[in-house]
Amino acid sequence: MVTPIEIGRVRVERVVEWAGPTRPTWVLPDASKEAVARHRDWLAPHFMDERERFLMSIHCFVVRAPGLTVLVDTCVGNDKPRQNPNWNMLRTDFLDRLAAAGCPPEAVDLVLCTHLHVDHVGWNTRLAEGRWVATFPRARYLFARREWEHWAKMDGDEYGPIIADSVRPIVDEGRADLVEGDHRISEELALEPTPGHTPGHVSLSIRSRGQEAVITGDLMHHPIQCGEPDWQSNFDDDPAMARATRRAFCTRHADRDVTVLGTHFAGPPAGRIRTHGDAWRYEV
Repeated sequence: MVTPIEIGRVRVERVVEWAGPTRPTWVLPDASKEAVARHRDWLAPHFMDERERFLMSIHCFVVRAPGLTVLVDTCVGNDKPRQNPNWNMLRTDFLDRLAAAGCPPEAVDLVLCTHLHVDHVGWNTRLAEGRWVATFPRARYLFARREWEHWAKMDGDEYGPIIADSVRPIVDEGRADLVEGDHRISEELALEPTPGHTPGHVSLSIRSRGQEAVITGDLMHHPIQCGEPDWQSNFDDDPAMARATRRAFCTRHADRDVTVLGTHFAGPPAGRIRTHGDAWRYEV
């Protein structure tokens, strides 16, 4: 648990499901040991360990705006069969961690999934008497319409079981709100279209009392992509669009007083993007 971040009238807190070292090329195929080592001076110790492995995290953000508690992304989840052995049939205490942060499931008003990949939808549902039911009993679930329309067609695909246990039950229960990529949630909170990683990927923009922040989703997986914005992820749906989105994001937010909250960044949860040569760095 870390100290909550204040953005005007909005408070943001990160709750971690898993954190640890990751082989860089598992995420970014261009991240050879030599290429990663060039960035040690600004990535270590928060985002790179002594063996030059990426330090990464799977977490959600609890966003408390006036009259509204929003959970951004819901990690991997428990009891779910997954191809990745590290994510298969997990039994974590994530809900206890969430409650310890003052956010038990019944306190959540809105769940926002920045996109519908496996590590962002898992706790949408939980297993109860052999059925997948909504984990957050009072919440509406916000999905970008374009994102849902893309993944809803994947029932016969290898990704189909993930939609079947973590997304479709929410839609079938009538709990999902399908919205446009620039949807405004409240006076302080709005979606920002950031496509490429997936077709309907969105980030969350926070603006309150003259202060700004943005929760990235997976437009970047690791801070090194500020310094190497053309490095694609192994999991990008449209690598060219993802690169363009990443460059546009860094250009738009660099050298401004905008707090950037990375959805897979380990270490301090908040930083800023600064121009460095013909690219950028992420500074905490």
